[in-house]
Amino acid sequence: MNKNPADPGMRSSRFGGGLCVITDRKAAGTGPAEMVRVALEAGAKWIQYRDKEATRREIYGEAVRIRELTSESGALFIVNDHADIALAVDADGVHLGQDDLPLKEARKIMGKRIIGISTHSLDEAVEAAGGGADYIGFGPVFASSTKDGGQPKGVEELCEIRRHLRIPVVAIGGISAANLALVLTAEIAAVAVASAVLRGDIAENVRAFQRVLRGGREGADA
Repeated sequence: MNKNPADPGMRSSRFGGGLCVITDRKAAGTGPAEMVRVALEAGAKWIQYRDKEATRREIYGEAVRIRELTSESGALFIVNDHADIALAVDADGVHLGQDDLPLKEARKIMGKRIIGISTHSLDEAVEAAGGGADYIGFGPVFASSTKDGGQPKGVEELCEIRRHLRIPVVAIGGISAANLALVLTAEIAAVAVASAVLRGDIAENVRAFQRVLRGGREGADA
């Protein structure tokens, strides 16, 4: 299993080059395993399997297939919402929302595996970090068709979150290759994206994000 990412000094390289591809049936128009296969072949190194429509048995079956694909490519695999399914398929971790299983209880199930928490405010982010989350997702940064959480938070609030936390912060919500450079000014660990990658040519969309991410990291190191 991958090393736990809770090290405060962890940089975006721990998170698949800074890009987390989130599955979404409506955005891609294809099954989760197929969209994951294409994204991985294009170089994606972090997959979050999210499916709000399938039954738990269907989610388990897809998670098994995605685990096989991510293992073959050496990619990080996180299951959204379902800690028990994440454990059953030997995923690297689980990502939980504010209405899902409490972090303390999820930790009993997941052990040292990764637990990420969706947050929409500084209070929620600080609480998740203090409770032992390995990373937090924060957003929506911009208006989004797939990310809940109220009004867009903007990059300024994202910067504020980043300043208060010593665990990795992952930005989510309305992020595209066009506005990614602005998001990277917050020095977050990664961005999580669904529709901007899955709509259209998945492989080319992944590569477009990676080009901007590489440029941002090279600029930060200069």
